[in-house]
Amino acid sequence: MSAALLSITLADINHCLVQRTLRRPSNDTSRFARLQRDCIRFFIKKKTGTKVGKPRKIISLVGELKLTAKQVQRLGLEARSRLSPLLQKCCLRLSANESYQNAELEIEALTGVKVGHSTQQKLVLAQDLQLPQAKQAVSEVSVDGGKVRLRGKPKAGCHWRDYKAVRLQGTYYGAFFDENQSLVDYVNSQHLVNPLVCLGDGHDGVWNLVREFGSDKLSRCEILDWFHLVENLYKVGGSLKRLKAAKVLLWQGLVSKARALFTHCQSRRFKNFIAYLDKHQARIVNYSYYQAEQLCSIGSGAVESAIKQIGMRIKMNGAQWKIDNVKHILSVRCAYLNGLLAI
Repeated sequence: MSAALLSITLADINHCLVQRTLRRPSNDTSRFARLQRDCIRFFIKKKTGTKVGKPRKIISLVGELKLTAKQVQRLGLEARSRLSPLLQKCCLRLSANESYQNAELEIEALTGVKVGHSTQQKLVLAQDLQLPQAKQAVSEVSVDGGKVRLRGKPKAGCHWRDYKAVRLQGTYYGAFFDENQSLVDYVNSQHLVNPLVCLGDGHDGVWNLVREFGSDKLSRCEILDWFHLVENLYKVGGSLKRLKAAKVLLWQGLVSKARALFTHCQSRRFKNFIAYLDKHQARIVNYSYYQAEQLCSIGSGAVESAIKQIGMRIKMNGAQWKIDNVKHILSVRCAYLNGLLAI
């Protein structure tokens, strides 16, 4: 109610300003400023029914507003917030896509309102955004691992750490840093279809999580993600013609025939790939059939796409994160991808 109420107030203000300015055109900026202040006081008093209380300044999309403590309370604004709800959402939307420095420049360019990069960062860190519940039954879950660069101690340099990303039904994003159980709990909070299709790469950590999805009565159809399978195939190297032929066979789930193409190979890369196939043979399906029958998002890159979409913010050039801030930026980025920051 609070955000909507303030949005209505600001919309009314803008409408009044435009109408009165059109009727009485003037180049006198001071007169326009007085008109703006009068309109703001009038509409806020009209919406809140009061003008008593200690004065407070709120920064909004139409500039600085002077409200009283009672008006702030009735509008439902956060007690210590200096930004209007709509301006907050605009800042979060930009911070989910840009560096905080660029978000500062963009919000000023778009609205004429200056919100410093440190304020943008504090706003992100103050959020407690919840992941959405799927609106439909979930028949497919994709899990993958990503990398985030952490800021080290002075002179120690930075280092990389893993995080996990999950995507439900090819639509809903979630990212978790050092919170594997939270990922499992999030998936299990959904209405899961039996059997549940689980897509993942070849990492043991991913399949360990998948085994915890659902109850003991839930059947899981584990499928090795096609993108990662092909990626590992091309690591073998050698004849491009042979690699393409193996790719065609693997697309049809013909693992043994694909292996036969490499009978005379003795390289370490080939042996690593054969070990990879042996380990995940039960997860290599007839991808061609699954795609034709639209049984799941085979070949769509859904698993890899989640990491790439999240990484567009996390792995910007030069980005280094304090360990305590990682979960906050992951949360805001996922909120954006899930459409929760739409204006």
